Amino acid sequence: MPFPLGAALLAAAAPLLAMGSERWPGLAPCALCLWQRWPYWVAAGIALLALTLPARWRPWALRAAALAVLASAAVAVLHVGVEFRWWPSPLPACLATGAGGATSVEELMRNLAPQPNKPCDEPAYLIPFLPLSMAQMNLIYALALAAFIWRGAGRSRRRT
Repeated sequence: MPFPLGAALLAAAAPLLAMGSERWPGLAPCALCLWQRWPYWVAAGIALLALTLPARWRPWALRAAALAVLASAAVAVLHVGVEFRWWPSPLPACLATGAGGATSVEELMRNLAPQPNKPCDEPAYLIPFLPLSMAQMNLIYALALAAFIWRGAGRSRRRT
């Protein structure tokens, strides 16, 4: 299998697993969880594009894919910090809803913004006996995948 195709499959595996965890065990994603998925799709697209590029440009595209995966790691760092309550989430969608001084049910309903299924500071655990939240697992996976793709880009450059 060509390395760029493998990199694309590994990048797409993370958001696909996350979407699968919503359906099978029923984990609800928060707004930051959803943000962590987009860089993987970008990385998968760039890695697939690398398949079509001339050999001398392929390492550059793969490194761009690795940087896209690092963007997911950066969001994961933010998310882990929110889960540990080191800092508040910068996303308004992560905040818990409040009455906001409403005096009637109608006023309360008008003041409520659409909210995610769960707050961002509530960790989601996929494996019950493993004390790693989905955000923490994503951080580990993103760092490992980015290093793998970056190193693979260097090897493909030496071959050309």
